[in-house]
Amino acid sequence: MWHVKAEVAPAILLVVDFGGWYKLDSKASNESSSDMIHHTQVSLLKDVIVPYTHLLPRLPLSENQKREILLYFKGAKHRHRGGIVREKLWDLLINEPRVVMEEGFPNATGKEQSIKGMRTSEFCLHPAGDTPTSCRLFDAIQSLCIPVIVSDNIELPFEGMVDYSKFAVFVSVSIALQPSWLVNHLRSYSYEKKDRFRRNMAVVQPIFEYENGHPGGIGPISPNGAINFIWRKVHQKLPMIKEAIIREKRKPPGVSVPLRCHCT
Repeated sequence: MWHVKAEVAPAILLVVDFGGWYKLDSKASNESSSDMIHHTQVSLLKDVIVPYTHLLPRLPLSENQKREILLYFKGAKHRHRGGIVREKLWDLLINEPRVVMEEGFPNATGKEQSIKGMRTSEFCLHPAGDTPTSCRLFDAIQSLCIPVIVSDNIELPFEGMVDYSKFAVFVSVSIALQPSWLVNHLRSYSYEKKDRFRRNMAVVQPIFEYENGHPGGIGPISPNGAINFIWRKVHQKLPMIKEAIIREKRKPPGVSVPLRCHCT
């Protein structure tokens, strides 16, 4: 279900990203405004972006080995909406030396291939697909493959608590689509800088882990795991939500003030 019902909208929503929230419900029979997601129903002010569950196992820094591939991507070439840039990047990069672009997904048949690809690559490409982000980003982090995030507007989990610029490369779409620019840029990274990025990545690996390490998940949650970080982020949102509610209540009758979020 794409659209948020009015009864649910005031809650703090846990979302993997905001991609698609502003689109019409795919099952809607007409294009009335009631079928739309209003910008205040999902909001960075009140809602929490959570990480996708990664599909690949964690690679400890102590087990990291030499990486021969410069840039790796595994996924579907053809996507919709914002994913069109993926097709253009694919065509630009497919014949570049030390760049591997593979069709497929890290499912039962492609998991081992994805593990090998990410663990033997310096950088892992993360362009938009049907949504701005995906589990691929978190697979790259668990594989210590430096993410290359090609996006003009992406929201990431736990920002403010995690500084992605310390272990990921951010590139605008227009720059990334310039012929040869991306591979030349990645080749310019020194061994020391890549090593520093990888060490920083190893520090944040547990933050994107939902498992607590206990059989069946029964037991205390990890203080450095995703669940605890989600609750910490919810706690950070509460004062801002309270402020938005108070501001809305004191609005004089007949005065139109932009609604900051659907908080009540």
